[in-house]
Amino acid sequence: MTEHKSNFPEFYITAPQPCPYLPGRYERKLFTHLTPDKPDLLIDNLLKGGFRRSQNIAYMPYCDSCSACVPVRIVVDAFDLRRSHKRVLKTNRDLMVRRKEPSADSEQYSLFRGYIDSRHADGGMAEMTVLDYSLMMEDSVVETFVSEYRLKPDPEGDGSTPLVAVCLCDQLSDGISMVYSFYDPELTSRSLGTYMILEHIQYAQSLGLPYVYLGYWIEGARKMRYKNRFHPQEHLTAKGWVRFDGKSDAPEADGCGACADRKLAPAFTDF
Repeated sequence: MTEHKSNFPEFYITAPQPCPYLPGRYERKLFTHLTPDKPDLLIDNLLKGGFRRSQNIAYMPYCDSCSACVPVRIVVDAFDLRRSHKRVLKTNRDLMVRRKEPSADSEQYSLFRGYIDSRHADGGMAEMTVLDYSLMMEDSVVETFVSEYRLKPDPEGDGSTPLVAVCLCDQLSDGISMVYSFYDPELTSRSLGTYMILEHIQYAQSLGLPYVYLGYWIEGARKMRYKNRFHPQEHLTAKGWVRFDGKSDAPEADGCGACADRKLAPAFTDF
């Protein structure tokens, strides 16, 4: 008898860990391994249906008595470009962007290290080595790309183009999923986290893709409040994706595109 191997993914649940966003709570995750034998359509549907990718693992919250993590995506064609957005775009008009294959290099890692040490020194990613960083950037079975942002060369300078921001993205069948982004922490006046989201909205528009996926939003979590700046957006609920046009006037810290400040893949435990 020939053994038949199913392409349907096997799911696992992590052991409880302290929630990094809501004090006093514990988190668990439902996850599955993304392998080349899994159909592309299945993986695409997972990532469009609330799962996030970390290397070749797709995961989603699976917490007891808590549903605070809400997947969100920006509706590209109806996006409301506010005055504050226009200011950010104008401030960064001297940047140029390059899309490239997801490959790690020393220039990226140096920028990443400076960002983590400045913004998230107490987080799980603070211990990431060069090898860990390379795996985060390169280990993917889906269509993945990197957006690099550099200063345009100064006509009166030495012609250099310093790297100031990087964003790792997955391209899904209906949008761009922003996996992780980081930037020069000394350039706070540029609001580079916001700028990268705005620039990827423009890029999705140019590709005719309807959505930009920002990962999870958590009400009451300060690290997630920047996602309130981009409307209209859709939230994934028990009834499916629901349009949400709410607006917040509260001050918000500049964030990155849907990062979860911890090293995800090594934390998974099968049981």
